[in-house]
Amino acid sequence: MYICSYKYSGMKHIRNFCIIAHIDHGKSTLADRLLEATNTLNAREMENQVLDSMDLEKEKGITIKSHAIQMQYNRNGENYTLNLLDTPGHVDFSYEVSRAIASCEGALLVVDATQGIQAQTISNLYLALEHDLEIIPILNKIDMDAAMVDVVKDQIIDLIGCKDEDILLCSAKTGMGVPEILDAIVERIPAPQGDPEAPLQALIFDSVFNSFRGIIAYFKVENGVIRKGDKVKFFNTGKEYVADEVGYLRMKLCPTDEVSTGNVGYIISGIKTAVEVKVGDTITHVENPCSESIAGFEEVKPMLFAGVYPVDTDEYEDLRASLEKLQLNDASLVFEPESSLALGFGFRCGFLGLLHLEIMQERLYREFDMDVITTVPNVSYKVYTTQGDVVDVHNPSGLPAPTLIKQIDEPYIKAQIISKSDFFGPIMKLCLDKRGILINQHFITADRVELTYEMPLAEIVFDFYDKLKSISKGYASFDYHICGYKKSDLVKLDILLNSEPVDALSSLIHRDRAYDFGRRMCEKLKELIPRQQFDIAIQAAIGAKIIARETVKAVRKDVTAKCYGGDITRKRKLLEKQKKGKKRMRQIGNVEVPQSAFMAVLKLD
Repeated sequence: MYICSYKYSGMKHIRNFCIIAHIDHGKSTLADRLLEATNTLNAREMENQVLDSMDLEKEKGITIKSHAIQMQYNRNGENYTLNLLDTPGHVDFSYEVSRAIASCEGALLVVDATQGIQAQTISNLYLALEHDLEIIPILNKIDMDAAMVDVVKDQIIDLIGCKDEDILLCSAKTGMGVPEILDAIVERIPAPQGDPEAPLQALIFDSVFNSFRGIIAYFKVENGVIRKGDKVKFFNTGKEYVADEVGYLRMKLCPTDEVSTGNVGYIISGIKTAVEVKVGDTITHVENPCSESIAGFEEVKPMLFAGVYPVDTDEYEDLRASLEKLQLNDASLVFEPESSLALGFGFRCGFLGLLHLEIMQERLYREFDMDVITTVPNVSYKVYTTQGDVVDVHNPSGLPAPTLIKQIDEPYIKAQIISKSDFFGPIMKLCLDKRGILINQHFITADRVELTYEMPLAEIVFDFYDKLKSISKGYASFDYHICGYKKSDLVKLDILLNSEPVDALSSLIHRDRAYDFGRRMCEKLKELIPRQQFDIAIQAAIGAKIIARETVKAVRKDVTAKCYGGDITRKRKLLEKQKKGKKRMRQIGNVEVPQSAFMAVLKLD
């Protein structure tokens, strides 16, 4: 077992910090260099993006989970403990960033010298400033030919109002400037505040499931000390446990006798049930509990909802267990049971975006071997009925009857887009096509423009981000937050196969776009649904009105092949028999909708 040899040297020698930046600005690479510079890992253990522990993270080149790791740094003969939290940069994983920020006293704000300030940089910076974090601005990739050091420095000064000499220059790839960053962490970031004598208060900011040891919860001690063998309880759930093992987070778990005030550590107490551990809960002692829990993180608000169903209906309970374990590792996932006529029993899951949904589906398959069908994602609507009730509808099948609906409000977002001014026109056209309303435009520099739009959340859920990236050649960056609900002219679009509605393919859509979308859906399904021995009618309908139709032609079985010569009535007799059989088959035959059909709906251009 890996035993921790580190000796505690007082709270004034602890620094807790995170790295925040836009996606692909070099956070994980900088974390690698910091680990190398502090000799946390030797050369044999070192690899690129070492904190990105999932295969999925390495394949896609993005950070999905925030990762905590402890480093020891000796400066002028004094030992410092540095607790680093590496965070994701993509807008879909902003909840991970908010949790990391709540557990720190300082943040390294990394900006790419070749790309300048982008939307997610600003969003994450505001999150850090709300928590009064000390910000250390860092200009990365200064060794590249396209680096615009002076221009980007001016952008940073305008954004956070710091001095020119406060901005550190580095190249995370080569390691240039990393010693200065370590010195700045020690000098500028304040030591954690807390009372070692007070009752124990420790904030849970993450947890993982280990099939041998149960649930491992990661926490930051705000007050008091937690020791091995202590009887502890989780404040919000009220459940009591024994701390079988506590320790620090290095590359491996590092057991120790106690985790003191201000430090970040982990606890193993043999918890087997995933629902007992809630991120944001407070750990305290049973004998001398704290009077109140730490103000945790804000409740996560899912942006879009999708039904997740097991391919084999017998695997419903396995899917529930898998989702509970995934929720431990990703607190932004929310789910509740639901059933569908077409797909049986499953779960209605809330996600932060389309990438989040894609990653979850992939993780279910890789980590738990669960093959699932995902329905068309949609957002949450407020429906006002004629009886004066307000109903939250996450699923088109939950919509009240049309005669009972007074009005439907849909969620609107405030979108912030930063791009080169060359792509100004195409981006404005894209936003207007998505029913966007221009609120503000602001030139940050001569060739960089910031656009602020109000637009319906439903319009950006599917392909907005991909289209934005392609029309701006990858330069535009995008960030958004919910700004309220507005009345909209929405209709429920049903897809019928042989006059039977497929509830998993229903969607709520703006009336102006319903005809076009319905026609394209029918055309796409015609390509994807395999042919049967009878005609399949694919129809798009609004209420009782059919707005589009396609037919999957029958595969003809040649029943007259065995008839050669003789009277024509012999052939007619066989064809009549076939006709009757087909009629019966159409009545009792069912149409299988392949999983590719559900996914293809998302990629309709």
